[in-house]
Formats: sequence, C-alpha cells, structure tokens
Amino acid sequence: MERTERQRRNHPPYRSAAPSDLAGSSSSTSRRSYSNRSRNADHKHSKYNTNSNLSFEDDADWRSRRSSDSKIYLQKLEAKEDDVGHDGRSHFDLPPVLIGTCPSMCPEAERAQRERLRDLAIFERLHGNPRKTSPDLAVKKFCRTMSAKSDQALDVRPLPVLEKTLKYVLSFLDTKEQPFEVIHDFVFDRTRSIRQDLSVQNIVNEKAIYMYEEMVRFHVTSHQKLLNGDSNSNASSMHHLNKQQLSKALITLLNLYEINRSNGAIFENEAEFHSLYVLLHLDSNSQATGVTLWFRTLRSPAIKSKEMRFARTILRYFRMCNYKGFLCTIGAEASNLQYCILEPYVNEIRALALSYINNGGYKLHPYPLVDLSMLLMMEESEVESFCKACGLVTSGDELGNMSLPTKQTTFSCPKGAFQRYSFVKLK
Repeated sequence: MERTERQRRNHPPYRSAAPSDLAGSSSSTSRRSYSNRSRNADHKHSKYNTNSNLSFEDDADWRSRRSSDSKIYLQKLEAKEDDVGHDGRSHFDLPPVLIGTCPSMCPEAERAQRERLRDLAIFERLHGNPRKTSPDLAVKKFCRTMSAKSDQALDVRPLPVLEKTLKYVLSFLDTKEQPFEVIHDFVFDRTRSIRQDLSVQNIVNEKAIYMYEEMVRFHVTSHQKLLNGDSNSNASSMHHLNKQQLSKALITLLNLYEINRSNGAIFENEAEFHSLYVLLHLDSNSQATGVTLWFRTLRSPAIKSKEMRFARTILRYFRMCNYKGFLCTIGAEASNLQYCILEPYVNEIRALALSYINNGGYKLHPYPLVDLSMLLMMEESEVESFCKACGLVTSGDELGNMSLPTKQTTFSCPKGAFQRYSFVKLK
C-alpha cells in the first residue's frame, strides 16, 4: 500500500488535453515546421492532405489561428525578397519612410554617371551613342544596396512616374528589332527597379496591384519564351532568374490583394493569379507542404473560382500521372498565362504517356501514329520527331501509314529540354 501511494504521488493521474491546448500545440508545431522548411529548401514534399474530416470552418478559434498562421507564412515567404527592408521585415509592416520626388524615369545624377561610364542599354542611347542619353530614354536601374534609410527622395520616383515608366518599359516587348533575350534583360532589370521604388515608399494601393499584375504577366510570358529560346547557358540562367523574380512578384501581388480587400470579395484577376502560384509549384520539391497550408488561407470565392478549380485538377492529375486527364484539361480550360507555365510539363507528361504505351503495348500490333497524335494532342507530323527524341524508332507499312513498334528497350527522356511542339486541342 505504501508503495502504491508513493507511486501515485510521483505520477499524477493522466489528464486529457483541452482543445485549446491541442490547438496551441498544432499552431506552434505548424510554425516551427514551416520555419525548418524555410531553412532547408531541399526537403522532400508530401501530397496535399485531402482526407481530413475536421470541420475547420465551424471552429471560431481555427479561423483566427488560420489567419495568424497565414500572415506569418506569407511574411516569411517574402523575407528573402530583394525589395524588402534590410531588417528582415516585410515592407507591408513598415511606415512610409520617404515619398519620392524624382520627376523623370531616371534620376539626373544616375543618368549623368551612367553616361560617363557608358552604362547605357541599347534602348537608352540617343541616336545610338553609348555615351549619350536623355530623360525620355533613360530608365533607372535596379540597385541591390538601395534602402529607404539611405536613399534620398530625389532618387525615388513617385507613383505617377512609376506608372508612366512601367508603361514605357513594357512597350519594348512589342518590338522585333532586337532578340527577345536583349529585350528581356532590359525589361527584367527596369521592372525590378520599379518594384523597389514601390517597396521603399510602401505603396500598397490598388494602383500598385495593377502594376504588379502587369509585371507578373511579363515574367510569365518570359518564362515560356526563354524556355523555348536558345539552349545556351546564358538563356538557361536568364530563365532561372526570371522564374525566381516571378515567384517573388507573385507573392507580393497576393499579399496586396489581402491588404486592399474591403468587403470579402475577390479582385477581378485575383483567381487567375492564385492559380498561377499553384501551377508554379506543380512539381516543387521544396514547398509542397507550404502550399498545403497556403490553400487553407484562401477565401471561399477564390477556392471555388473556375481558375482555381482548374489548377487543383491539374495538380491532382499531375501527381496521379493521369496523362489523358492532364492534357485534355489543359486543352479545354487553360488560359494563355496558365499554359505559359504549364508548357514545360506538357512534354514531360507526353513522354510519360509514350513510355506507358511502349511498355504496355502488344509487340505484334504497332501503335498507329495518327492515334498517338490524338492521344498526345500534337500534330501527326511531329509525333515521329517526338518518338525519336525519346529514343524510340517508328516504322511504316506498304501504304505509308506510320506506327510505333512497342516493347522497345531504348526509351529514355532527353537530358536537355524538349524542342517546342504544337498543342492541338481536340474538336
């Protein structure tokens, strides 16, 4: 008895954890796990959790906790942007330190210095002179060391000048006089400088939303064009940097939507840009769990929108390796911006489908290329080239009908990127 009494004093009886304790533990665990993920970008991702039976929408504590977690999550995503304060805080949390007074697209001091150093882009040169420019041609360059505390108001452009500058810079995308890589290099740097000036002045109104939408569109279309351009190391580096800035600008845009929301409704283009964020992380090995948390922060109108339903369907088909559903859904529903991001995955899924057909087909019955072209949603004339790129040979009969002999052991995906193939929508 004495022994039993001693054990009872040393080990208090078990007490079930209160819901509030579990909620706090879950919230802190979520924050700690995200913090660990942000320090290690190479962790493996898991699939989205779609098996939860909990009704989070009926729990008022979960609503507030979800809002708090999402704010922390989005701020941490922004913490490594080049256009935030050097103290690590998001510029959305900083008061306006200065208001720009620069009346032109490029500060006068910078313009004079770049003339002396011959640091003028081809689009900024007056009559082609590398040492001469004008206020109507020169555009402020991005400066990595710029901060609101060290810069002067005369070196920062106010919102009206930034709007004019963005319109001018994006107009170069329509020119055919220079290679796209040259145009992209100029627009890439100058739009980054525009984002920097917006950040330094803490401009987060609806006009900033419009400007960020335009800049994200530029990065999305460049994502496709750079991938289909020259396969040299410079183009590959430009594509990597463009995707990096696309992700940063898109995260800032999504934050701007939240800041300017007044009545719970979503903005006109918000659903599409939310879908672009999902598609950018289609095969990400680093932020899948973060995207799962991000899904929970979205408002019901955004989740139920046509664009987000499309993105979630594509995500599901991609992870299930359902090549027919993946390709048919893109052909039926994808917008131009969505396809620009998805195009690299289209050939990847086509190669997967080709491997299934090659491995699962009957050796005595070759697969007709006309049927294969319909399945892969590409021109029949391109199917033979695609098969060859995957290490497979085709054959023809006496009537000239081409087909793919199956059970070939030479299948392999090309080491580099596929060439660009057409995408034919089914009628």
